[in-house]
Amino acid sequence: MTKKTISVISYLTIVGWAVAFVEYEKGAKSSLTKFHLEQSFGLAIIGIVTNLLLALTVMLDPFFFILLLINNTGLVILWIAGITSAYNGVRLPLPIIGFYFKDKFRFIQ
Repeated sequence: MTKKTISVISYLTIVGWAVAFVEYEKGAKSSLTKFHLEQSFGLAIIGIVTNLLLALTVMLDPFFFILLLINNTGLVILWIAGITSAYNGVRLPLPIIGFYFKDKFRFIQ
């Protein structure tokens, strides 16, 4: 697989991220694939944590469902931005949250 393909696959579900990580470790190492593996992993963590927290608040008061919808809409927008930059082969961080994930995940060498 090419580095662009691996970068795009990393954004497609957790299974896609795992496949992209295995391909990266097998020898498709480049700064582009490493960057997008970090960005997509960080986005997944943010998505899981915020959805868990907001799901708990929705159980307390259904009004918070609106916040859950807003959160998920924002996550989809960030996801599309990540896939677009990976498809174009550029190292463009995710808006607002992308710079937090640069070189933070040590297991991605």
